[in-house]
Amino acid sequence: MIYLELLIGFLKVGCFSFGGAYAAIPLIRDVVLSYGWLSDETISYMIAVGESTPGSIMVNMATYVGSSQAGFLGAVVATTAVVLPAFIIILLLMVVLKTAMNNKYFQAVLSGLKPCIIGIILATGIYMIITRVINPDLRFNIDVKALIVTAILALLMFGSEKIIKKQISPISLIVISAVLGVVLL
Repeated sequence: MIYLELLIGFLKVGCFSFGGAYAAIPLIRDVVLSYGWLSDETISYMIAVGESTPGSIMVNMATYVGSSQAGFLGAVVATTAVVLPAFIIILLLMVVLKTAMNNKYFQAVLSGLKPCIIGIILATGIYMIITRVINPDLRFNIDVKALIVTAILALLMFGSEKIIKKQISPISLIVISAVLGVVLL
């Protein structure tokens, strides 16, 4: 039964997550919470871990959830389920894409989807900040160390363009955040 639940749950994530892993986080959260596989706090931690490990957050979370719920076979089922829809869609799109990219209506659809995806990612970020700052009993619980790490990363990211006229790579920011997390937290 758990294998079927993992298959159906992560097929939903794979089928209906449009815009990449960050845009899929709310859908992953809904599916995982509805089946009771992880707590909301554990999901937040898994997003952080998924950021610092190679691969997509969706694949990493599916593998972790599948493994934690049903062992190795559960990890295989969940990972396959989350990847399968995108794999099939990409195969189909490769056939259609050659002619569609020149179509003005297709270009209009893509242009209309960009702001939606940006909004979903922004809403997810705001939700995560609010849930980490405000306790369920509506008390503010500001984690000063996490705030310091965030401020340092923001300064490095935005200040690097001004000082060295070059943007710091996302990989460097991930490594720096991991080191800062170990040192400060």
